[in-house]
Amino acid sequence: MDHHNVHPRVRHKHRSLTEELVTELSRRIHDGELACATKMPTESEVMEEHGVSRTVVREAISRLQAAGLVETRHGVGTFVRDVPGPSGFRIDPGSIVTLGDVLAVLELRISLEVEAAGLACARRTDEQLQVMRDSLDALNSRVVSVDYAVASDFRFHQQIALATGNRYFTDIMLHLGVSIIPRTRVHSTRLVNDKKEPYLERLSREHEGIYQAIARRDADAARAAMRLHLSNSRERMRRAYEAVDEAAKDA
Repeated sequence: MDHHNVHPRVRHKHRSLTEELVTELSRRIHDGELACATKMPTESEVMEEHGVSRTVVREAISRLQAAGLVETRHGVGTFVRDVPGPSGFRIDPGSIVTLGDVLAVLELRISLEVEAAGLACARRTDEQLQVMRDSLDALNSRVVSVDYAVASDFRFHQQIALATGNRYFTDIMLHLGVSIIPRTRVHSTRLVNDKKEPYLERLSREHEGIYQAIARRDADAARAAMRLHLSNSRERMRRAYEAVDEAAKDA
């Protein structure tokens, strides 16, 4: 495809389709739906499932290769990698084991995602806003599994990064993966003796505040809402880990 002879709106849609496909395939890899060392679906299979062109599929696979998530073996196919290559970067979920590790990751997220939320206000599309809405609706359904809740949470935050229009925000979120949404947080209310429903309502309000600010393109409010959400998440995790430590001491 000669991008120089294509209308800017078409090029923008093409890039958006590629970004969406990268986000979905990387989510499957991080969730284990596409397991380590397994062969990726063929180009034709991805084209048929997602309704995109071969060019979009090839560009998405190229992005996943650059992120160190897949590798292509000539004449054999494309496979999910165990770890990224030397040029890649990823926080290994297995290395996030201590309270300090978890809080450090949340500090990193605050530095990245507060600014991403502000940029998303000016740059997001209506379609991206709808994906954010769908992700929150799925997260708020209350009947999903922990893994599905983690995936929906990550999808919401990933879509905000995507809406910045800056591929480096998106790429670093892909590298971090769903490991940045600690599974413990989803049910940490049990660890701190909170009731489940009030906890979920607080989480929903925090997400809703971010969404509403981005919907009305209020950058200052979006940054403040994201900072509040991630700061609260950091405090919830600190309390949860301390509760576990106390329980271990009493045992």
